[in-house]
Amino acid sequence: MSLKSMFSAKDMTQGAPWKRIMEFSVPMLLGNIAQQLYNTADSVIVGMYVGDNALAAVGSASPILNLLLALFVGISTGAGIVVSQSFGARDREGLSKGIGNCISLTFVATVFIMIVGPMITMPLLELLDTPASIIDWCADYLNIYFFGIIGFFFYNMLSGILRGLGDSVSALGFLLLAAALNVVLDIYFVASLGMGVAGVSLATVISQAISAVFCFLKLMRMGEHFDLNKSTIRLEKAVAMRIISIGIPSGITQAIMSMSMMVVQSLTNSMGEMVIAANVIIMRVDGFAMMPNFSFGQAMSVYTGQNVGAGKFDRVQKGVIQGSLIAQTFAAVIVVVLLFLNKYLFAIFTTTEALIDLAGRMMQIMAAGYIGVSITQVLGGVMRGCGNTVTPMWISILTTVALRVPIAYILAFFTRSAEYPNGHPFSLSVSLLTSWVLGMVFSVVAFRFGKTHKQIREEMERQGQL
Repeated sequence: MSLKSMFSAKDMTQGAPWKRIMEFSVPMLLGNIAQQLYNTADSVIVGMYVGDNALAAVGSASPILNLLLALFVGISTGAGIVVSQSFGARDREGLSKGIGNCISLTFVATVFIMIVGPMITMPLLELLDTPASIIDWCADYLNIYFFGIIGFFFYNMLSGILRGLGDSVSALGFLLLAAALNVVLDIYFVASLGMGVAGVSLATVISQAISAVFCFLKLMRMGEHFDLNKSTIRLEKAVAMRIISIGIPSGITQAIMSMSMMVVQSLTNSMGEMVIAANVIIMRVDGFAMMPNFSFGQAMSVYTGQNVGAGKFDRVQKGVIQGSLIAQTFAAVIVVVLLFLNKYLFAIFTTTEALIDLAGRMMQIMAAGYIGVSITQVLGGVMRGCGNTVTPMWISILTTVALRVPIAYILAFFTRSAEYPNGHPFSLSVSLLTSWVLGMVFSVVAFRFGKTHKQIREEMERQGQL
């Protein structure tokens, strides 16, 4: 493969499915890891230079941040599916309007969050019973992030468009550059200027804006596939509604997951700063552990979308099998690492032995669940690639809200003690593991007996592919 072809749009309707999936997934995986470095660098640097309370502040702010960004992330998912299906169908006009409307929708969403975000930051932190010792730090972190949200929004949308075109390498390169800059700025703002939690938020905002600029410049050099002008960038109701209708269920899924995290965060906050800090460390490591699962899920959406657009449903079926095997292999390796090396990973964030030990024991409970999540993500990706974003949404609602939240609170109630008057921290891990395993079961059942599998089989029969 030539260097030029690596940084160009890729046709995933040709060649061995597993090769196309891997070619797309590996750069996306590295990119997702780089993006996760944003928040991880924040946590490591404030933990080392400011202290465990600053680490807890960054972690406590994350659920609120995720909630307000969730809907847009869902719309960018819809954008990637629309782009991949139009690209697979060789529909230049539809592709051009889809990309143009994505850019316009991003601008509208940016203005909305910049206005609304800072207005609701403090009320939400108070609603979550954020400890007084960290609430001002949380507010500073969130307000700076919201004022500079344009970089995050445009990077996610533009990188989603590039991936829909089959180019996951360019977004990776830009993000790696931005991640490196983020670490440098984190150290400068926190260690040299003493800006604390506000410094890491400012570093993230600047780095994300730079990655967004590079994505836009790259997209402008791919004019052989689409047209971007005043006509295509103008919002059209039919095009915008298609993007939104596909993306909204994914956005609702993300929002509901974030809301459930906020509810559980309230439980976590009631357990004290030590448990908050342990949970922050776990979630940072979890962010990396989940990256292969999310990457293969995203890859399956694009792969499926392109092949559905091209009418090659036999390749969709082969992709399900081969993509699942690859994802489970990666997940098994991650489980081994988390079971036996977790303390070494947690030592990156803090030198407090009690904190490392607590986080390590909580992570060991969760570890096996990553295999279940790998299956959930692959099957969810296939369903979304076929245009069915509603089924994965309901599965997420059921597992993260109807099951995980009540289980966490019930376990916490029955594990109260003198040491943990508001419940044992293990209740957080057990509830998460339970939701992951049940999510896998529901996904397998929904895919096997739902409309997506039926759609694939019917199209294969109609085209004589069975």
